[in-house]
Amino acid sequence: MRRVLLTALLLALASPLWADDLRTLNWQELIPKDAPPQVPQMTPMHDMSQLGDALSEGGAASLQQFPSAPVVKEMDGQNVKIPGYIVPLDVTEEGRVTEFLLVPYFGACIHVPPPPSNQIIHVNTELGVLLDALYQPFWVEGPLKVEHSSSELAEVGYQLAADKIYPYELPAN
Repeated sequence: MRRVLLTALLLALASPLWADDLRTLNWQELIPKDAPPQVPQMTPMHDMSQLGDALSEGGAASLQQFPSAPVVKEMDGQNVKIPGYIVPLDVTEEGRVTEFLLVPYFGACIHVPPPPSNQIIHVNTELGVLLDALYQPFWVEGPLKVEHSSSELAEVGYQLAADKIYPYELPAN
């Protein structure tokens, strides 16, 4: 009996080591190594009176540089963790963002032209993120799909169904 309990305890402690196939990504890993260089234009939009025009049909998405940038097909189906900023697409009546674009830098798609499509992840989640918290970066975890989609803001190269979303913190040294 004692041996069974010890074995069960060891398995319980060790199982996260082999069960956790979560891959931490950086944004550069979403660009194929042989892809031509992509230097996004990050000129801010200071004249907010033009925001309505930018968000209208033919607006921001048409300003996007590299709207059909190449993707890394090997990423399809991988369970990933990636940090980024949230650009809301759908907000519940309770003020929770349940559909959004995850982007590598603050202001992308709103204050500056959208990044290349392989630098945007379309995320759906039942969890939701409070609208008031969107000024900070978040970690987003879940299965990644290599799949193109369009939104009113940008063309997107990847999809993710978020299992976890939590504030980004710098790793402790």
